Amino acid sequence: MYDLIVIGSGPAGEKGAAQAAYFGKSVALIEREPILGGACVNTGTIPSKTLRESALHLSGFRQRGFRDAVDLTIKGEVTIRDFMYRKDVVVEREWRRIDENLRRHRVDRYSGVAKFRSPNVIEVTNALGAEVLEGKIVLIATGSSPYRPSHVPFDDEHICDSDTILVMNRIPKSLAVVGAGVIGCEYASIFAALGIEVHLIDGRTALLPHIDRECVKVLLGELQNRLGVILHLGCDVDSIENAGDHIHLTLKDGSSFDTDKVLYAAGRNSNTSDLDLAAAGVNAGNRGLVVVNENYQTNVANIYAAGDVIGFPALASTSMEQARVAMVHAFDLKYKTRVAPILPYAIYTIPELSTVGMTEEQCRAKGITPEVGRAYYRNNARGNIIGDTKGILKLVFDAESLTLHGVHIIGEDAAELLHTGMMVMQFGGTINAFIDSVFNFPTLSEAYKYAAYDGLGNVARKRTQQVAQELI
Repeated sequence: MYDLIVIGSGPAGEKGAAQAAYFGKSVALIEREPILGGACVNTGTIPSKTLRESALHLSGFRQRGFRDAVDLTIKGEVTIRDFMYRKDVVVEREWRRIDENLRRHRVDRYSGVAKFRSPNVIEVTNALGAEVLEGKIVLIATGSSPYRPSHVPFDDEHICDSDTILVMNRIPKSLAVVGAGVIGCEYASIFAALGIEVHLIDGRTALLPHIDRECVKVLLGELQNRLGVILHLGCDVDSIENAGDHIHLTLKDGSSFDTDKVLYAAGRNSNTSDLDLAAAGVNAGNRGLVVVNENYQTNVANIYAAGDVIGFPALASTSMEQARVAMVHAFDLKYKTRVAPILPYAIYTIPELSTVGMTEEQCRAKGITPEVGRAYYRNNARGNIIGDTKGILKLVFDAESLTLHGVHIIGEDAAELLHTGMMVMQFGGTINAFIDSVFNFPTLSEAYKYAAYDGLGNVARKRTQQVAQELI
């Protein structure tokens, strides 16, 4: 009997297995696919972010600040081999990294589809037959897959989901993206950067409603004005018809258009249908989401779940931490006991967007009087050097104590820059941390200091106005 059986080799599965093995537990890992890494490595995070870099490189998009008068789009000139080359290289390196990590931790691997027979017994089935494993603890880390509604005529060539778009055999002449969530916005900007006509469609009127509105406004402007994305917000798709040489879309407002390819990106389902959770007595919710408590423990004491299979926030970064915390609880290890309460969030659109902590509206809802400090890339030497003049770094802080409560960035390297502000928040710091620090020059990081100066200036002006009103 193993101390731990892990189902799935994505971020949660890999790190959960390694965590337990590091503390001397015997671990078995089951993966149904012939390759390791789950959706993160093979169809999600790693491929899409690599394609973003490929699009920026191949299109010359990053060089537009140097040659504003020249059209650097390359319509029809990029081949599918050019576009996919770097993605394939990076994915293969990730396969090797995960394989080496599991070997180093002496994790036993089993290939096949896992199915519960009882809370401690799992059957693994593959082309060679079936094998039964027993484990004291089980970690479900099976991830998620694109939601494919029955009314959409997927053929995975002309009408794709976010998995099958990665195996396309040519660069499309035009693309319609249905769903303006994170995945939809990312792919829309990637293909638009290549000079492809892109339509972005969503029934919601607000793009990315959980993100700071000022940053989203900049993103909207860049998508429309710089990348040329055609937005159809507040308008659902009525029908999608495959006409052979093109796809015809009709929207519920009566408008219609033709496109070369459709990417349907409207949500995901947890990968639990093959597990037979009922045999183990594990509760599941909508779209197969596994229900867990604060320790990532299901209603069955020895069974845990982490990552996309439990739902929001469904990020690789948090999935890894969830699995580590779950294993610490499962084996009563004297180590990490919780996932950090402050979590960074990045959207790899063009331009990049990243956020941590609260917005102004969220601060007010919690009884905090917020103040804001902004720094613009156009006023930053490094921002001008790299040609990014639209970026913003925004600090949200308490107007009285100056405690930092949120950082919101849109622009080059937003996901990297965010961590500086996040660490100040992690230790309960104020915006004075940026005033008191020295940053390399020229760097985008220096924007933190000037955003803090701007914030202090806003506080001082409002206090002066308040005093003046009291004297009247």
